[in-house]
Formats: sequence, structure tokens, C-alpha cells
Amino acid sequence: MAALAAAGSCFPGQAQDTLSTQGFEFTPAPATQAVVKAKPVKLTQRKVAKQIDHQQKRQTLWAIFIAGLLGGFAAVLMPCIFPMLPMTVSYFTKGADKGSGVDKAVLYGISIIVIYVVLGLLITVIFGADALNSLSTSGVFNFCFFLLLVAFAASFLGAFEITLPSSWVNRMDAQSDKGGLLGIFFMAATLSLVSFSCTGPIIGTLLVQAATSGALLGPAVGMFGFALALALPFALFALFPGWMSALPRSGGWLNSVKVVLGFLELALSFKFLSNVDLAYHWHWLDREVFLVLWIVIFALMGFYLLGKLTLSHDSTLPFVSVPRLFLAIAVLSFTLYMVPGLWGAPLKSISAFLPPMATQDFDLSSGLNTTGSREAMEDSGPHKYAALFDKPKGFNPFFDYAEGLAYAKKVHKPVMLDFTGHACVNCRKMEASVWSDPQVAKRINEDYVLVQLYVDDKTDLPEAEQTSTPEGRKLKTIGNRYSYLQTSRFGANSQPFYVLLDPDSQQPLVEPQGAIFDVQQYGAYLDSGLTVYKQH
Repeated sequence: MAALAAAGSCFPGQAQDTLSTQGFEFTPAPATQAVVKAKPVKLTQRKVAKQIDHQQKRQTLWAIFIAGLLGGFAAVLMPCIFPMLPMTVSYFTKGADKGSGVDKAVLYGISIIVIYVVLGLLITVIFGADALNSLSTSGVFNFCFFLLLVAFAASFLGAFEITLPSSWVNRMDAQSDKGGLLGIFFMAATLSLVSFSCTGPIIGTLLVQAATSGALLGPAVGMFGFALALALPFALFALFPGWMSALPRSGGWLNSVKVVLGFLELALSFKFLSNVDLAYHWHWLDREVFLVLWIVIFALMGFYLLGKLTLSHDSTLPFVSVPRLFLAIAVLSFTLYMVPGLWGAPLKSISAFLPPMATQDFDLSSGLNTTGSREAMEDSGPHKYAALFDKPKGFNPFFDYAEGLAYAKKVHKPVMLDFTGHACVNCRKMEASVWSDPQVAKRINEDYVLVQLYVDDKTDLPEAEQTSTPEGRKLKTIGNRYSYLQTSRFGANSQPFYVLLDPDSQQPLVEPQGAIFDVQQYGAYLDSGLTVYKQH
């Protein structure tokens, strides 16, 4: 009983809201059972939440794998690797029968994959699953990642080179001379060390993205995708050596690839700085400031591709090739696409990376908002934490669980819990691309009481509201409180996480859901919760 009391103390006056679920299984309320019976499989609330968590992390792993593939293909075009393709492949094919050469090349590729996957697994082992999951919400780590990516970008832009100690390279090279399977493995290790000045920033960026995703196998999956893309050319060119003649010659264009990647890394770094800015409410990097930085970065990239901007390691560009011209057109078009965002254009295609629209000071579209009815948008009194958090455009949510629940009981409406986060990319995408739909917005504003709970906010709770969980965890911040509520009550720790709640029984009306990017499906989900609520 003492443990139950401690859990309930997280929310004064709402003891049951943060009841620890350790050793318990939650079953649906009678209204929920009516919906679940229509489905072939009955799931408890905790199992449903874990299933959603698993689905979201599986999608995240696929995204990390694809990012790894793209990073690996980009690495192949680096000045440290591309010139080594003909030399390495000729080593495998010269003076040996074709089958033996291909076997060696395949083993060489497998060795590359093993080396990088082991690197990814080491990241997981060193940090652990819980640490990886907390990285995405840690202000210190996000700021360190920002500085790290800026350093990587500076390296690609030619400020300096990131190299490993020459003794490591010499030692690996000496081992590779032994021949046999072990020699081939050490040849792959030598390539990894020699090319680190080119691949290091790409690997570092990939590992940062994978680690902050919270997925346990993220770093390993990312490294597998990277190594697979890096190893494929060596195996394929060994199998089909005639293709080598079709490769373009090495030249200044290889350095151009590095510089373009440097611009991209610099742009990406500001996303991590934005995470810190939002979590600590600094308001240094509001939406228009973020957009100005991206517009300048991509404009400079476009001018660079056209030869109007040169850096220290660039060779003379006598003319602009057709592929380079097409890429410049794409980059400059994207730059112009972002410009209307300075005056409030939604920019849905990149909304997941941008700070929330509410952080923008100058918004010409603010008076044209039609996402909710005026009656539904009327203020229900001062909301707790309203001055602290940015409201999604067109919505007037509560930011305190107890306050939102009390208001929902007063107006006899169901609650829509939105477990969200400042660093949550999919949360911003949902708000910009799905919630902005007039029908979805009308349903949320008129038929539900929206309660947004930030699980990564760093604002300290008042001393009287700070408490400890039955497991001994101290809940000091707003983010601590609602992160614990989500995991203990609903068995999930990924965001966004939507729970349509009966304010009286405080049980979900239907199965909770993660991100649903299809407007029709999300609207149907909201309708299903409303239908069950009206049956009471």
C-alpha cells in the first residue's frame, strides 16, 4: 500500500493517475471491451502500448538502415575511397582465376560489414538500451551532438582533417601482408582506418542519429546499412571488372562531394541545437531564425555547385557539368521553397525538422486560421504552463494532466492525451501535416479536450510537487512526471503517443495509437473514441 501511495503522490488529488504498473496488468473498461470484442485478438492496455512501441521502433530501424545505405554510397564517392576502388579490385582479380578473385572480394566486403557492425554494437553495449533512449531527450548530449556535427561539417568544408594515429594504420597494414583470410580482414580494417578522414564525419553523424533514436539496435543497423553500401562496389567490380572502365576519373569533383556533404551536416546540426533550445525554453533558435540559417546554408551550397563559391581544397572549375547543374537547380529551388516560411507558410515537407510554428514571431497566416471553430477555441481560463509551452497552431491545449481532466469532466467531453516531446520529429510532423487538416482539427477542438504532456521538458516542478516513484526514481521536472505517467500507466515510452481517455473512469476508450500520417485513418481513430464515449 505504501508503494501505491507513493505512486499516486505524483499528481496531487489524482492518486490513481500515476499508479505504478509493476506486477499489474491493466484491462479495458467495459466501454473499451465493446470495441475490442469486435476484433479477433484481445489485447490488454499494456500489450497494445508495447505493440505500438515495437511498430514505431521497427519503422525507426528501417529509416536508420536507409540512412546508413545513403551514407555508405556517399562514402564511396569520397576522395579517400573512390580512387582505391580500381587498385583494390585489381589486387583481387590480377594473377588469380576469376573465382578465387571474386571469393576474396566477397570476403573483403563481408569483413568491412563485420567491422562496422561491431562498431555499432559496441556503441549499444557501452551506452546500454536505457542510455540510448535517454540521449534523444538529453539537453547536454544534444548540445554536444550539435558541436560534433559542426566539427564534422568544418572538416568536410576543408578546415582540417580528422585522422587516426598513423601507428594504427601501419599496424593494420603490416597484418594485411600476411595473406589468407586473416590478411583480407586486416586489408578491410586498413581501408576503414585510412579512409577515416572521409568516412568519420559520415559515421559520426549516422551514429548520432541512430543513438538519439532510442532504438536499441539503431547503431548496429545503421552501421550495417553503411557497410553494405560501402562493400557492395568492391564485390561487384571484382565480379564484373569490365564495369571499371565506366567509372568517372578521379578529380576535383570528389572534393565537391565532400563539400556538399559538409553543407548538409551543418544544416542538420541545427536540429540538435533546436532540441536543446526548445527543452530549456531559451528561444534563441525560433522558427524564423532556423529557416534563415537553412536558407543561407542551402543558397551557399547552390552557389558552390555553380562554381560561384570556392573553398581551399577546390580545383579550378572550367565549366559546370550537366549533373552538377541539375543538382544546383534542385538545391536553389529548395532554398526558394523555404523563403515563404519566414512569413508563416507551413512548409509541410520539412515541418518535422523545424521548430514549432508558435515560436515564429511574424506570421502573416495567423489571422487566416480556420482549423477550429471560434466557440471551441474560446479560452477556458488560464491554463497551467501556458506561458511555458508553445501551442500548436489553431489549438488551445492544456499542459497539465489534472487540470485537463478536471475541465473534461466539467464540459462532459473525452480527453485526448498527446504524449509529445520537444525533440520529437514525428510529433511536429503530425501537428503540421495531420492536425492541420480542417476536419481533424475541428474534431480535436470541438469534441475532445486536448492535453499535451511533454516528456522531455527540463523545467523543474515546484518543490511541493516533486516526488519519488515506487522504484526510487526522483521526479523533479515536468518531463520526468509525464514520462513516468506514460510508462507506468500505458507501458510505452515513444512519442507521439495518443490516448483517447474517458475522464470519469480514466481508462482508454479505444486502443492508444502512435503516429498516423494518413489523415483519413487518424480521423477515423478520433471518431472511434468519440463513438465509444457517447455509448456511456
